[in-house]
Amino acid sequence: MAGPQLSLRVATLLTGLLECIAFSGLIFGWTSLVFVLKSDHYFEDLSPALSDITQDSKLSLIFTLASFSNNFMTFPLGYIFDRLGTTVARLIAISCDLCLFFPGTAPMLFAAFPMLAVGGILFLLTNLQVGNLFDKHRSTIITLYNGAFDSSSAIFLIIKLLYERGLTLQISFFILCAFSIWHLIRTFFLMPRGHIPFPLPPNYSYGRAERSQGTEDEEVKKEKVELRQEANGPSLAVQQEMAKTDESDPRSFRCCVLSWRFFWHLIWLSSMQLWHYLFIGTLNPMLNHLADGKQHLVSTYTNAFAITQLFGVLCAPWNGFLLDRLKKKYQQEARKKESMADLHSTFPSLVVTSLLCLSFSICASIPILKLQYFTFILQVISRSFLYGGNAAFITLAFPSQHFGKIYGTVMMLSALISLLQFPIFIFIKGTLQGDPTYVSNIPVTTPPSPYMRRPGPWGRG
Repeated sequence: MAGPQLSLRVATLLTGLLECIAFSGLIFGWTSLVFVLKSDHYFEDLSPALSDITQDSKLSLIFTLASFSNNFMTFPLGYIFDRLGTTVARLIAISCDLCLFFPGTAPMLFAAFPMLAVGGILFLLTNLQVGNLFDKHRSTIITLYNGAFDSSSAIFLIIKLLYERGLTLQISFFILCAFSIWHLIRTFFLMPRGHIPFPLPPNYSYGRAERSQGTEDEEVKKEKVELRQEANGPSLAVQQEMAKTDESDPRSFRCCVLSWRFFWHLIWLSSMQLWHYLFIGTLNPMLNHLADGKQHLVSTYTNAFAITQLFGVLCAPWNGFLLDRLKKKYQQEARKKESMADLHSTFPSLVVTSLLCLSFSICASIPILKLQYFTFILQVISRSFLYGGNAAFITLAFPSQHFGKIYGTVMMLSALISLLQFPIFIFIKGTLQGDPTYVSNIPVTTPPSPYMRRPGPWGRG
């Protein structure tokens, strides 16, 4: 790899990492922002029709909508990314981030934060492809970016600390919007217009031209083939073969989504994600309950939780490192196809992630305030492993040309499960009298076998 090429790739990697840390997962710093919103007396002047709903319930509903949008909109966004390329996807993300200009009143929060979540997931989605530039460390880089997504939740801690020193929430949001210039610079000078292919073609030259030296651009080739087909028309035998391939090709998007591998991975992700969302959404009420309403203690533990989120970027790459090492080990020992080695390497990662989430769940269910420091540590590690492992698993278990759509489908369907967090929150506030520790020990599903090929109504895996 030539010097300028390496420099360009490293610059793309590092600036993308900074972008994800600062902007992609802001809504998951919700606990810090709730403290500010309560101090600013949001929702106190709402209409009497909503007077029977507590302030905590209103804030929980906003987070539910934002986290739901973060997942549910990933499928259409993934389709846009696959179909229209990186530049279009990132311009949409930048437009969504500008919504922070407007949340001056409480009702605007219901629109602003779901849009902020949509913009954040698009920044992550367009940056994940950077891992394709570093083949031997691909899983490590993908999980590193997911860890950066987790770490970005600490940005709201910074806003909280600035608020306590006199800076208003509106000014902090305006500053975040001003950083759209940074996104535009990366979009037009570092990121590709289309996609970064995987595996990379021979002598691939990374840059805005996105061409492989000495060979035709893949998009140009595709256009030429399409023009020839339009001029001549495929033969009947070719048409029949194409129809047959569309239905039965294991690499087709339809076959991937209807596979047992996809189904069990979805169940595994959704169950653990629901608990993480519920924990973040109810952390402020839980701390109030355990601290007997002492706001200085609530503030201290809120800051501690936000600070631990910063270390997500350091925790997640260990999962990717494990995947890369195991992949190499299986390839050397078994001498099988690369895809099969990839699938074998994911299973230990899924097991470790499940055990981490189970430990976090048990620790959070113990109503001891000081123990929550350890809960915060387990939470950030398990969450980093969960999302980093999810993205890495999809890149290894399914064809790369469907990554955006499959990643989006998984997140969209898991979003439907995440909607359960709001009725659970109402149950906590009512029946459990504000004590969420009774529902903390949600069962964690065992990881599915990543190479499952059991036949059934969902198709083959």
